[in-house]
Amino acid sequence: MSKISAIIPAAGSGTRMGGDRSKQYLAIGERPILIETLMVFNESPHIDEIILLSPPADIDLMKKLLKKYDLAKVTKVVKGGKERQDSISNALDALDRSSSIVLVHDGVRPFISDKIIKELIDAVNQYGAAIAAVPVKDTVKKVSNRSISGISIIETVPRENLWLAQTPQAFRAKLIIGAYANAREKGIRGTDDASLLEAIGVDVKIVMGSYENIKITTPEDLVFAEAILKERSR
Repeated sequence: MSKISAIIPAAGSGTRMGGDRSKQYLAIGERPILIETLMVFNESPHIDEIILLSPPADIDLMKKLLKKYDLAKVTKVVKGGKERQDSISNALDALDRSSSIVLVHDGVRPFISDKIIKELIDAVNQYGAAIAAVPVKDTVKKVSNRSISGISIIETVPRENLWLAQTPQAFRAKLIIGAYANAREKGIRGTDDASLLEAIGVDVKIVMGSYENIKITTPEDLVFAEAILKERSR
């Protein structure tokens, strides 16, 4: 029987957050950000297993957190690599052979909904690859390189066809494994998982994400996260 697997990268150091703790361990409400994220996937009826990527030095800590919060669907804790792409490659190597669909979701995006997870899985069943994304709201400017006189605007970019990529990003397992193999062979470094599939000519669909599905990377993001959590608790 085929499985649907979720890969959760949480192997970064979170240097933009400042302080001496990695961002995934910071609390929003009563629990660490990473635990809030994992709980969504652990409770989803659509997810069969979770592979968690951890900083090598934190594997024991991760296992203690998983036990504390009873996150039984996390079947493997895998050492992260030097960069995110290396970490995902490690997780794909640890993937269960029966996995047919793989979702990759940032460990510090705790406000993902099970509705979006299901819609992505449905899209993958139909098309093979899909990501959550939202339309750009603000005016976008293309600028020159920084110079003595500062940055100058070259043009205003039409935003009608611009979307902000989020996670989860979801794929048929064979497609993402093949895309990562191609990237290793050709030395391609992608900005996200979908870009590696685009590099081999795979048509990646978009599923409407959520503006609440923020990635918590800076102290300002923590303020927004607490506000979202407070609003959801009403």
